[in-house]
Amino acid sequence: MTLAARTTAAARDARRGPAPGPPAAPAPEPSSGPSSGSPSAPPARRPAVLAARLRDLAPVLVPTAAVVGALAVSAALAALAGAPPAEAAAALWDGMVGTPYAIGSAVNTAAVLLLVAAGFLVAHRAGMVNVGGEGQICVGAVAATAVGTTLPPGVPPALALPLVLAAAAAGGAGWAAIAAWLAVRRGVSEVITTLLLNFVGAAVLVLAVHEEALLRQPVTSSETLPQSAPLVDAAHLPLLGIPGSPATVAVVLALVAAAVVALVLRRTGTGVRLAAVGLSRPAARRLGLGVDRLRFSALTGAGAAAGVAGGVLVASAPYVLDDGISSGYGFSGLVVGLLARGSCTAAVAVATALGFLVSGGINLQLAAGVPASLTQVAESLVILGVAGTAVWAVRPARSRRAHRPDPTTPRPEATP
Repeated sequence: MTLAARTTAAARDARRGPAPGPPAAPAPEPSSGPSSGSPSAPPARRPAVLAARLRDLAPVLVPTAAVVGALAVSAALAALAGAPPAEAAAALWDGMVGTPYAIGSAVNTAAVLLLVAAGFLVAHRAGMVNVGGEGQICVGAVAATAVGTTLPPGVPPALALPLVLAAAAAGGAGWAAIAAWLAVRRGVSEVITTLLLNFVGAAVLVLAVHEEALLRQPVTSSETLPQSAPLVDAAHLPLLGIPGSPATVAVVLALVAAAVVALVLRRTGTGVRLAAVGLSRPAARRLGLGVDRLRFSALTGAGAAAGVAGGVLVASAPYVLDDGISSGYGFSGLVVGLLARGSCTAAVAVATALGFLVSGGINLQLAAGVPASLTQVAESLVILGVAGTAVWAVRPARSRRAHRPDPTTPRPEATP
């Protein structure tokens, strides 16, 4: 066959169309059944749906279960200590919310914890961990007492109280600046230095209240307590005016401090720069940020907040400085800051919960004769339970990443 004949035959076949063959299989219709995530999922999928819903509710269920479990364990330990569970529960409830005095004491405690936690959040945003709240409270209280006991009696309260709190802030900031300078200039871990400075700060407090040449009140007899003279009346924190309640304006001061910290960290350029330093110091340096200055300022600001907490303790009843004024507030405030996970709103909630728990524990010890360590056990259980929410927050994300298909892996071809 010639080339022209073959071309003509090919054109004729193209006009006729393709050769007949077996009919193609119809495309499968989309399933009209419910998806695995719908409420009417098949019975085989319902356990998975229920597990997913429980994971979504875990941030609420875990803290609630932690509080209930802590109260149950505390009741069991109280029973072992010889106090009937009903009597222990009643004493704990009365100590928390039973009277206006109990509520006011709990609110004052929560205010101190919130001040320490607010400072911790500032340092944590810049990648610094302030473990020295206890020592900063002690030094801030010493500085506040040094000013509050030397002011003239006729000074107005509008001047005396700000001077006392400013001295407390300066004392706490100066104490934290030691660790900040070592971290920025010498590369020493601030966790170690702030922790060790706690013991030095406590020793400074003990020395101040035991030496007459420093802050101890004049010794008139063998029964004179090792404490300072009372602050002048103008340096006392005013009460909120609630009948029968010792609550002071410290709670207003703490809430304002938390609001300012939240505003600075989330709505200002300073907060963005602190976050950049906390995420990556080398990257922040390449962007031209003053990394050392920001880290130093963040840790010093945390010390100032803890120092104000010490000033609040001194300016509250009984308005004297003694060697047990801190009472572990620095470490409890650290716990509040850690559990808040960067949220000032969460810090307010956690500080309030711990404040009421501490107030209830004091009454539990006095009314039911239960050892004070029982409340510490309950507080630790609550902390562990609330911290468990981090596991629920991280595990689903890791599971999703583990089951996510790799985009670089070629997909298997369909079998004909």
